[in-house]
Amino acid sequence: MTIQYKNETFDLTTTNITTVLTIPTSAVGIVKTIQAVHDSASSIDTDLFIRKNGAGADVQIGHESLNKETVNMLKNTLNLEAGDAIKMQAATADEITGVVSYALIDRSQENG
Repeated sequence: MTIQYKNETFDLTTTNITTVLTIPTSAVGIVKTIQAVHDSASSIDTDLFIRKNGAGADVQIGHESLNKETVNMLKNTLNLEAGDAIKMQAATADEITGVVSYALIDRSQENG
């Protein structure tokens, strides 16, 4: 088992729900922060979702109204299982960017 500390950047270029991180099926993940940035004066509603591997729908787990600020969309650590995904959606396109900081625990070398 190996642990890699990683960052994935995102840019919400549409108003559609966008996948910002997917955990490989051979690993699990521990997400520390999801920093979202908005740098103009108007307020933008931004939502955070999780999609469990094999689930039929996204589940909303966070909401922020960003107004010229940086916000951690994740208030506590989030444990993700193999194949789980984090998704985000902004009310306005091309306004929200950010980074997901997480630990990826590779389980491909495990026995059993």
